[in-house]
Amino acid sequence: MEFRPRNYTAEEATYSLPRSHADTHPLSTPSPSHHQVDVVDHKKDDFYDPLRGSDANGKVSIDNLQDEENSSAVSKADVGLPEKEWTSFKKLLMQRFSGPKMVSISKMSDVIVKSGKVHEKTSTTMPLEELDDPQKFAEDGIKVISQQEYVSRLHELKDEVARAWRADDRVTSLKVSIKVARLLTDTSVLQFYPTLFVLATDVMDMLGNMVWQRIKQKAEFAEDGNVICSLPENFDEKYICLDAKETCSNWFFKIGSIRELLPRIYLELAILPCWRFLLNRPMDVLERLVMMTRGIADPLASAYCRLYLAHCAQKLPQHNTRYLIICINDMEILLTRFLSEKEATHEKFSENCGSFVSLTEPAIEYIIKCIIKESYQTRAGEVLMDLGLGRKQPCVSIILHHLLKELSSELVGSNALEILQLIECSKDYSFDQCLNYRLLGFRLSERSQLDIINAVVDKIIQVVSAYNNLDEYLKVIDAYVDIILQNQMDNHLHVILDGIAKRACNEGIAEIELTSLQSIFLKLLAHFNNLEDIFSLTHFIEILDMMHGSSRSMVNMHILNIATRNRCIGDPTIIQFIFEVSQSLHDGIDYSNMRDDDNQQRARLISRFVNMVDYGTEVERQLAFLVECRGAFRSINELKETLVRSSNCLAVKAMKDGKKHLSFVKSCIAYSEVTIPSVPSRVRQFILYLETAEIALLGGLVSHSDGLLDSAIICLQTLDLMDGNAERGVTYIPRCMLTLINSQSWMTSRMRTMVLCAIVSLAATLSQFKLPYHANHEEMLGNDHLFFGDPTYLQELLSLSALILQNLVDFIMQEPSRVARGSMALEACNCIASSFNPSHEVLPFFSKLMETAKSCLSSNDKYLHSTIKCTAKFLQTNT
Repeated sequence: MEFRPRNYTAEEATYSLPRSHADTHPLSTPSPSHHQVDVVDHKKDDFYDPLRGSDANGKVSIDNLQDEENSSAVSKADVGLPEKEWTSFKKLLMQRFSGPKMVSISKMSDVIVKSGKVHEKTSTTMPLEELDDPQKFAEDGIKVISQQEYVSRLHELKDEVARAWRADDRVTSLKVSIKVARLLTDTSVLQFYPTLFVLATDVMDMLGNMVWQRIKQKAEFAEDGNVICSLPENFDEKYICLDAKETCSNWFFKIGSIRELLPRIYLELAILPCWRFLLNRPMDVLERLVMMTRGIADPLASAYCRLYLAHCAQKLPQHNTRYLIICINDMEILLTRFLSEKEATHEKFSENCGSFVSLTEPAIEYIIKCIIKESYQTRAGEVLMDLGLGRKQPCVSIILHHLLKELSSELVGSNALEILQLIECSKDYSFDQCLNYRLLGFRLSERSQLDIINAVVDKIIQVVSAYNNLDEYLKVIDAYVDIILQNQMDNHLHVILDGIAKRACNEGIAEIELTSLQSIFLKLLAHFNNLEDIFSLTHFIEILDMMHGSSRSMVNMHILNIATRNRCIGDPTIIQFIFEVSQSLHDGIDYSNMRDDDNQQRARLISRFVNMVDYGTEVERQLAFLVECRGAFRSINELKETLVRSSNCLAVKAMKDGKKHLSFVKSCIAYSEVTIPSVPSRVRQFILYLETAEIALLGGLVSHSDGLLDSAIICLQTLDLMDGNAERGVTYIPRCMLTLINSQSWMTSRMRTMVLCAIVSLAATLSQFKLPYHANHEEMLGNDHLFFGDPTYLQELLSLSALILQNLVDFIMQEPSRVARGSMALEACNCIASSFNPSHEVLPFFSKLMETAKSCLSSNDKYLHSTIKCTAKFLQTNT
């Protein structure tokens, strides 16, 4: 048996493809040249290829696509918008004000008492959470009912109205509806009132729809069922027959005879669209109803009555926003009076006052939304004047807030200075003034003119400089940071950072303040491209050190993300800072849940940072950094692999500088050897041991290389195969591999065949007079020099190969699948033909494997045909 001689240099030259220098990278954007191919589309415009079209012709604008999407969304949203908005609004209203568990029953709530279970409770026996106002329960014997029972009773009343209507008992339906509307006069339990409003108006809306359908039916059909007319969508009173008009008038007369003001208003609002059967301008009725709401004494009841008026007004085909503006102005007068009385009695913003304003806010928000939506395309400027923009007297803060929230970006931008003046004048207790300054900033960032921006920001800086409270200061500044950064107002940026630092040093940073501070810092990080610019900001690091918790972690992650954008990090100051940031993130990782995306992202960022640190020629300092990282980030498994590879790269870098760094290379190898066992994956350990062994061999550290290879083998077996003998021979490692695959039951025949073929190829390569590559080290001699002409070296390789060939045939024959067995036999045949000269020792193995392949594979198998063709020369040589 003898190995086939190989000339690797000649083989490379024979089989390599011809190469030529390319002026540009093949994946880069091609410039127009004579090599460019023109593609003809034959005037087919139905398909646009984005990879073929040019910027000038046929390119679809992303902005245009977005505009089309927006317009499509608006057109879809307009269909049934008022009703959808109202349904959504009611759900949010009930979620926001869930109300107490128990509700008191007033004299006006007899309709609820009818079937509800009433409890007699005293103020001393009721749980504290059931008492909204202790003074309200000062007298004993108060009747209460659970909220669930109250709600259930209202649902029963709604069903009762519907049943009576289906039985043609219109009078009972009206009477029960009046009783339900009367409940809305009871505001004794403030937090329950929104729920009561939603449920009661459901009954009103249902009655209004039934009345509308009945009158419409009378207008379109006679008593005998004959069709009178089909009302168009925009019909007026001239289309309506006398009988339908009389029925409609009768309903309004009945409702007009209701004694109590509030039920009378609600019932008329419920059937408000029915005025279309009597009047050509039904919206004129709104003026009278708006004036009637001024007679409601209770401010909360009057606010929600105006809310229902705004909802019902949306049902008219042409309704004027003037009446809704009157509603808002009336509510502003009531709020001003209410807040002034509290301030006069030094109650300021007591709990009851806060509850009242909070309960009134949804009504204000909805009415203003209706006003702005209806007037935006027509008389938006006049509406602003009607609502008070431009007048000298202050506006109630909460009304101003929702007005500012709903106005278009163009109107906010053009009236920014006037709005700013209004905010400054509005110092009531209905809404935090700083939140209006904040909202103005966010609205201005949408669209505004530079001259207006400068004036507004100058004024805002003056305003917030008077704030001592850090929370208020941060809330306002957060809204203007983007504007300041986009317009390069560096002087203002230094001022606000200085203001944050002073207030934070005096008061510390509370949890409630961290959210705004986190937002400010993330905006700063997003604006600047590199850490040098960020660290140069006044007080940035000082403020960051005072942050804590999840907000600090979020900012740290963004800092680390910016730091790892570039290729390397070499500044020692920045490295130390990022190292401390990474330590803080590492300490916050939940290692019991490493599948969490946030924990995984932290680990990846830290690993990327360590991999990007480069101290240049100061290799000892970089190795010390790796040692420090191994101790600081010991819990991140993926980082350990990064540390080993960084150490190996550092060793190769040192080798290039010459012999004087041999001791440093040994330190790097020792570092890797100590670190690898901490990698949890045995497969990863195996790969790292092999890589490190290669580095050790490159550096001439033979004993280190042998030890690392021994460790690699241990990773693949359960039993220790080493006895520490230094005279193990050149085939020690391959023989260990052979023992390993024979002892591991989990290895398949396919896996064993691949390993054995690789060992045969290795032995054939080691037998050559000139090896295909060498270690780049002057003192590291290859086997072709160390064992040149040594017969025992060659005999050891042949002995191993003979053993391998026998094992190879045995493993292939054990494969149960015929097709797999045939393919494995062909692979072994190719391996033998490329490794050995034909001889009587080799040919029996080759012939048996070829016969196996022919018997297992189809005669048309391409792999079989190509192998027979390629090995024909091998067989001819022997002949």
